[in-house]
Amino acid sequence: MVLGTSSGAGKSLITTAICRYLYRRGETPLPFKGQNMSNNAWVDENNCEMAYSQAVQAWAAGLEPLCAMNPVLLKPQGDCKSEVIHLGKSVGITTASNYYDDWFSSGWEAIKTGLNKLKETYKDSRLVLEGAGSPVEINLKHRDLTNMKLATYLSSNCILVADIERGGVFAQLIGTLSLLNPDERKLIKGIIINRFRGDISLFDEGRKWIEEETKIPVLGILPWLNEIFPPEDSLDLLERKPIKKNIEIEIAVIKLPSISNFSDLDPLEAESTINLKWIQPGDFLGNPSAVIIPGSKQTIKDLNKIHLSGLGKQLQDFAFSGGNIFGICGGLQMLGEELEDPLGLEHFNQDSSNHSFNGLNLLPIKTIFKSEKSLTKKHTKINWPELSDIYGFELHHGKSIISNPLNHKVKKICQEDDLGWVNAQGNIAGTYLHGIFENGTWRRIWINHIRAQKCLAPLPIINQNHRKKREQLINLLTDTFEQHIELDQILNI
Repeated sequence: MVLGTSSGAGKSLITTAICRYLYRRGETPLPFKGQNMSNNAWVDENNCEMAYSQAVQAWAAGLEPLCAMNPVLLKPQGDCKSEVIHLGKSVGITTASNYYDDWFSSGWEAIKTGLNKLKETYKDSRLVLEGAGSPVEINLKHRDLTNMKLATYLSSNCILVADIERGGVFAQLIGTLSLLNPDERKLIKGIIINRFRGDISLFDEGRKWIEEETKIPVLGILPWLNEIFPPEDSLDLLERKPIKKNIEIEIAVIKLPSISNFSDLDPLEAESTINLKWIQPGDFLGNPSAVIIPGSKQTIKDLNKIHLSGLGKQLQDFAFSGGNIFGICGGLQMLGEELEDPLGLEHFNQDSSNHSFNGLNLLPIKTIFKSEKSLTKKHTKINWPELSDIYGFELHHGKSIISNPLNHKVKKICQEDDLGWVNAQGNIAGTYLHGIFENGTWRRIWINHIRAQKCLAPLPIINQNHRKKREQLINLLTDTFEQHIELDQILNI
């Protein structure tokens, strides 16, 4: 099990590296995070929902993602509320204050069911567990489903990760270890120092002190990596720094307060000629080559902030001047004329009698939010900008329709109905398909559609999905891990 001294210490990426490290050795590593809190989700082959970080770890392990690898997923909805996902399916809404009273027992059963499912599916395998946050939050520890309760249940060999970039690394480690009870502390078999900048040999004395003080070996020190890896949560988006030299087009991405599935943008981040500029409500939009409005867990609430901040008017002016805007899922819904939420699923104001909200009025569509969630893998053909095969998945409550069926100023972008629309001018479009930019051919077609308007030469059309780039990043991460971390000493304990 990979534990961290804090949230954001690097547990997800280190777990990913360990999975690929073991896979290279011929083992079958099984990534597992009992409970995750994230709005960055993936849909497995059984149309079940799971955290995207465990999907990445599954790919690192050479496996297809399976929701049993993340049996409890909490999706924050604001106002101290979260949607509760058990074994890939939505089972209810909870408040933070009621979560442990209402969901602790069923959550633990879901975790044990997930473990049993993996054990039945994969023989002769090794679990690689990821903890959550800190394992020693005293006010929560007795109700913590996914750290020491799980580690003790499985008698896991635990690695404690500390982020030296944050400062106070010695206090992080000593404080965490001192707050574990004796039986828990015995499970800590190694320490990893993460995100060290500069000459690692300068930490030799620090390493020696940690080992003498804790009697736990420091397995190694991971350097700071400049490459952009998938962020663990939306806060990590703020830490992304451009490292490209040949930028030709800039795409503004609206950083919604309740942004979800921001991994949809990873394939564009990997394009060497593109710079993604994150714009928050209240920021000046400027004159980018295109705008993307991504998904949201609170579509109407985020839309309201766009309107109130003045960003909505900027987007409308940008569109009317011929600017390109593309919406994904909640972003598509925002582009429409009207959003109706009779059940209060998206705006969470049950006292309000108003259940109809104005969209950006850039596509003649109307969205109605219903209790049923669309949760489906898709393989279809897309017509716009050119005909192409695409893969993706749906993950949404709302159902959108053309406001006026006789309106010829809008057309569907996929051969399958209700997956997206584009206006007659071809500059405003959106889709319900998450993962659409993973499709290499379509992604380059869309980029060339933007480039043509800037009189830039088209890029080569590549029939290569983003998965190959992701594999390169995972291998790069693991190469660095193998160079700096001595894992063998604890693998056979």
